[in-house]
Amino acid sequence: MKAYYNDYEQLKEYLEKENKSYDMDLIDKAYNLALDAHESQKRISGIPYILHPTSVACILTELGMDTQSIVAALLHDVVEDTSYSLVNIEKMFGKEIAALVDGVTKLGRVPFSTREEQQAENLRKMLIAMSEDIRVIIIKLADRLHNMRTIECMRPQKRRDKALENMEVYAPIAHRLGIRTIKEELEDLSLKYLDPVAYREIEEALELRREDREQLLSIIERRITQKVSPIVPEVYLEGRVKSINGIYRKMFMKHRLMEEIYDIYAVRVIVDNVNDCYNILGVIHEAFSPIPNRFKDYISTPKPNMYQSLHTTVIGKEGIPFEVQIRTWEMHHTAEYGIAAHWKYKLGLKNKKDSLESRLAWIKNIIDNQKDDADAIDLLRTIKSDLIPEEVFVLTPKGEVVNLPMGATVIDFAYAIHTEVGNHMIGAKADKRMVPFDYKVKTGQIIEILTTKEKNHGPNRDWLKIVATSEARSKIRQWFKREKREENLIHGKNEIEKEFNRVGIKLNESQMKDFLLLIAKKQRCETIDKLYEAIGYGGISITRIMPKIKDEYNKLKHKDNPVIIKDTPASKKINAQGIVVDGVENCLVKLSKCCNPIPGDDIIGFITRGYGVSIHKRDCVNVPVNIKNAAEPNRFIRAHWTGSEKEEFKSEIKIVALDKPNIIADITTQISYLHVEIRSFNLNKSKDEKVQIYISILVKNMDHLKSIISKIAKVNGVLSVKRA
Repeated sequence: MKAYYNDYEQLKEYLEKENKSYDMDLIDKAYNLALDAHESQKRISGIPYILHPTSVACILTELGMDTQSIVAALLHDVVEDTSYSLVNIEKMFGKEIAALVDGVTKLGRVPFSTREEQQAENLRKMLIAMSEDIRVIIIKLADRLHNMRTIECMRPQKRRDKALENMEVYAPIAHRLGIRTIKEELEDLSLKYLDPVAYREIEEALELRREDREQLLSIIERRITQKVSPIVPEVYLEGRVKSINGIYRKMFMKHRLMEEIYDIYAVRVIVDNVNDCYNILGVIHEAFSPIPNRFKDYISTPKPNMYQSLHTTVIGKEGIPFEVQIRTWEMHHTAEYGIAAHWKYKLGLKNKKDSLESRLAWIKNIIDNQKDDADAIDLLRTIKSDLIPEEVFVLTPKGEVVNLPMGATVIDFAYAIHTEVGNHMIGAKADKRMVPFDYKVKTGQIIEILTTKEKNHGPNRDWLKIVATSEARSKIRQWFKREKREENLIHGKNEIEKEFNRVGIKLNESQMKDFLLLIAKKQRCETIDKLYEAIGYGGISITRIMPKIKDEYNKLKHKDNPVIIKDTPASKKINAQGIVVDGVENCLVKLSKCCNPIPGDDIIGFITRGYGVSIHKRDCVNVPVNIKNAAEPNRFIRAHWTGSEKEEFKSEIKIVALDKPNIIADITTQISYLHVEIRSFNLNKSKDEKVQIYISILVKNMDHLKSIISKIAKVNGVLSVKRA
């Protein structure tokens, strides 16, 4: 295994190379405290624990971070894993360092899990910590990077879980902060555990071509130097190879061969000023043949993470396409280190408009857009959509550039222009052609929003299901919250009554009032009317909180007559899964194999002879539609989930797909990405060039199953997916 552990002597060498005025007395003090605190502790690999914080500090030193960040890195696990408290840290190192340690500790205190609400709460904490001091997340990224470098000692599933977290959260944050060095290494290390076969395939292909690649890049660099030297004498060139994950995304997600990826090889041309960038671009296009539609000007239109560069793809005499990136030194530092370049090179603070606060305004926007949302799952979805690296750049009729996430609609565009433009929108045009409200904008299009002057005009509730950005969603909800209070009350009350009737929640007037007040408090609403309003304007999704409401209802209903399920080997797992059978104590409970019920299914119990209560789906073929007409109606008994399930349940899905090469591999690969265990797999071929696939998998509940079905349905060649 590659030696990724750095000791304190190596850290001091790194600090000396940076040629910065570090407070070595303070850093020594922090190291000695960490050494004492972690003295008896070891990592899973068996190496002394102290090598982890020193290694994290080394990563931060390479990023050029300041003394306070290095000290906080050395101390970042002290409060969480040793007897030292935050008060001790503050007394010894001051409030600033204590706040950094506290911020990193909070991010690690509640581990990520497959439960979306816990992940959403972690993301909320992370954003708040980032808004207070951006160094917190930079330290956390360095911590995560070192953990990934040394993760081979962990269990395979743990490695995959951590890798998925990186792809969904940490790498996108590193991208948004512009820290390319961390982003690409995190992605490559994560891919190594999420799809090891593809990772090795690309790695080996790059290694086989290494000598040819180095020779090609050398020839290209020599030709460029000969052409540009007479015009711009002081030019620096360097070759670059696309990251393994970058190649993977184009090969396996866009179905391209390695030979079809034009930017695997690139040459960076770095100059002193912007004028030279455009001058060199002209020279490059004269010396080589440019490939159409492959030019991007990120200098005049920087990416949201402040990345600036000219990109053009050309082809030389050898017939091999390659990318040329042209930028200034300042742009290069920002491209490599992003927000960390502020500390490493003192970039980005030349004037108030370019201040650190303005560059991090997107964090505050995400927090502000979500402050009224009590729905944690919605928070998770919108935060992830705001962090995704893919963007589109569209134009207003006046030529102003607006960047939006991939998948954004014309409604998102309207609200990105101005709140009132969105609120008064009645239509849209893309390149002068009328398009529907759910039209997804594309890079380079000119979008025109048609509005009305009617004062009372506002958005449609259905827009909440269409928009892709949290900004648009938040502004639509704010309009309904402000303008339609009475309508929200009525709409929210009707929604609750409809759902309560659907699931059979029945209480008298007094009980219902107390029950609704309890639900309101749990959803951070002060009164029942506030709960109605929040549901009415879309701040709370009633369908998403119904499992919690049913759980509270079951607790209330059985408070005076609890049902106890016997804790035997045969029923222990079911207890953990949380099934309650009405009016029966100490009963043995088992799931029927004929319908494989899972949490979220409407279920019913059947009292067997000698085998306890068998749990069926209510629509199971072995359960009569009308229980009264059954041969022995008294043996059917009400049962429900308590919402406290902890185990996984077997479920079967049926997939109809085209009979084409690799379809099985594509489907199973998608399932492996979701960390779903396959119990059985059967395939039947038909004469119409289609295959029917029956897969038995383990799921947590109905929402989990729906999510899996949704992801499999997106696999190229899959025609339909449903529960068998």
